[in-house]
Amino acid sequence: MNILVMDWPAFGSETMKRTLAELGHTVSVFDFPYDSPEVKNGEDLCRRIAERILQDAADIVFSFNYFPVIATAVYACRKKYVSWVYDSPAIHLYSMTVFLETNHIFHFDSHEAERMQREGVPHVYYLPLAADTEAYDRIVPGEEHKRKYAAEVAMLGSLYSEKYGYFDKYTRFDKYIKGFLDGVVNAQEQIHGVNFLEQTLTQDIMERLLKTVPLIAEKEDSYDTPAWVFANYYLAMRVTEQERRRMLEKMAEHYDVALYTGSDASGLRNVRNMGSVEYYREAPYAIKCAKIHLNVTLRSIQKGIPLRILDIMGCGGFVLSNYQEDLCSEFVPDEDFVYYESMEDAVEKAGYYLEHEDERRRIAENGYHKVKEYHNFKQKCCQILQMIQSADGMV
Repeated sequence: MNILVMDWPAFGSETMKRTLAELGHTVSVFDFPYDSPEVKNGEDLCRRIAERILQDAADIVFSFNYFPVIATAVYACRKKYVSWVYDSPAIHLYSMTVFLETNHIFHFDSHEAERMQREGVPHVYYLPLAADTEAYDRIVPGEEHKRKYAAEVAMLGSLYSEKYGYFDKYTRFDKYIKGFLDGVVNAQEQIHGVNFLEQTLTQDIMERLLKTVPLIAEKEDSYDTPAWVFANYYLAMRVTEQERRRMLEKMAEHYDVALYTGSDASGLRNVRNMGSVEYYREAPYAIKCAKIHLNVTLRSIQKGIPLRILDIMGCGGFVLSNYQEDLCSEFVPDEDFVYYESMEDAVEKAGYYLEHEDERRRIAENGYHKVKEYHNFKQKCCQILQMIQSADGMV
């Protein structure tokens, strides 16, 4: 089968191309300008993609994450567009192009897959992400790595302290709106498994918000709402920023805590800010050298398993995470990973597993073997192709 890969700096891109080739497919590559405005409906980009599809006689066009311009080009050529979404929020999934029958959309969050299915989007599937355990197995920390990356508790990820979207507009809100949003954020921080951010944004609240933060939606190609945009691009990140900071500081009161982030971490007390690390070249050393890895999921991911968790497990790391429904469906709590129910519970469980090394190592090993067997790229690629075949008789 001829597969044209839309190539951009996506996590797992190189492994995906290699795996498809190893499975016997002919893989060609299109250098995709993922950060260009053209990814929505650029006519020139659409034409160039269509020309490559025909030139390469591609049967399938693949991309990590979904892009409307690719969907349009593939539909014009009457081929199959396979996208595997790992970002959240993924605003391009609110493009009207998702209804094109040539799409096959695989989403890592079962909540979003179910939402799209309810909206009548054809060929939408839930599919957890994958980790390249074979590559991680080849990374063996030396003494220098152990000295540099050793930690009792570590966290890799953004603090969302950057001025994303509407953060810089917050000071303009009136006292009522500030108080309301602070209350919503504080309440959501205490609850996992249920996301109510969008539901709190009533018409009256949105009218007051939009006076301060105007949202320009391209309604001719979008069916999202200002409430969805504000909840997922503002409130979800704000909850996560607050939650991650509080969790790190609470952990640091008791344990040696290392943070790997490109975010502004100023003001965090007793946390060792190690700065950013290159995801595939440096992060595996940090994972392998720390005893416990903390996952505090971005709140726009309502049920899904963040890629970070699979990569930690794929490196043989011990995961201490908030509750995520998909995580508990794919893995067994207290056997493959451990989840906490509150900040105090997280601190207590971190202490327990730091003291009980044999249990910690056993759980980490179980998680590693399950990722290696069920969440590797070869298994996922085969699953994708089988699901397409089941949907429309192709392959």
